[in-house]
Amino acid sequence: MSSITRDVRRRRPRAGRVVSTTGYHLFSGIVATVFLIPILWATVRSFQATPGPGEHLPAWVPSSWSLDNYAALNSFGGGTLVYFWNSLSVAVIVVVGTLVITVLAGYGFARYRFPGKNLLFGSTLLVLMVPYATILIPLFLVVSQLHLTNTIIGLALVQIMFHLPFGVFLMRNSFESIPKEIEEAAYVDGCGPFTAFRVIALPLVTPGIVTVALFGFIASWNEFLSPLVFLSGQNSYTLPVMLANLSSGQYGEVDYGVLQAGVVITTVPVLLLYLFLQRFYVAGLVNGALRG
Repeated sequence: MSSITRDVRRRRPRAGRVVSTTGYHLFSGIVATVFLIPILWATVRSFQATPGPGEHLPAWVPSSWSLDNYAALNSFGGGTLVYFWNSLSVAVIVVVGTLVITVLAGYGFARYRFPGKNLLFGSTLLVLMVPYATILIPLFLVVSQLHLTNTIIGLALVQIMFHLPFGVFLMRNSFESIPKEIEEAAYVDGCGPFTAFRVIALPLVTPGIVTVALFGFIASWNEFLSPLVFLSGQNSYTLPVMLANLSSGQYGEVDYGVLQAGVVITTVPVLLLYLFLQRFYVAGLVNGALRG
């Protein structure tokens, strides 16, 4: 009886793990399905013609597929490639600029002592408490004085400023999660401060770097308000602003097929990038939260 009792006790934890794992995957599948349904609907809808008066709404399984919506989207304004390139240019500049500043600033806050360090770091985080829209007009005046209005560079600089507090916070926590003894051992082996930073520290905070880059890219790619304020030429607009103009339509009429085609083109790059880097993204957020 004792051996049977031990077998039963061993099986109970296994059964509990199986039930909890099954429930977790089932719940995750339901949540993922809820989020994927709008994307799937937009994709299917983008390949269907817009129904005319008296016609039925598009079905989930269309009787025929067509690229007419994408052709019509490409004929809007300066063309899809122009707006796509504008969005990509801004996002890339924002990612590069944010990484350069936040990585260096985060390493400085994590490794060096200097007067006013905590005050400066706290002041950086205070920017997160400032409502985004309240300082757009002062920023517009500053950018106008620099003659950077209606330019990709001016818009990118504004967006970089808003990404810095989160990036500095996350990179500081990422560097603080690395034991200082590792870099001290590199100093003993003859490495200088910059070599130890580049060869030892940077590879160890790759998840944090990827998290800051991915966060900055997605936020910049989806940003609508600042491009609307700082860009005035139609060929300078980014994809979100182009979609807003497209959704207004003529005489209040909206071509939802063309609009859904624009939604698909806007969503696919971000979705692919996130799926490719999600492992680093989750690890970076966890490391930053644990140290924070």
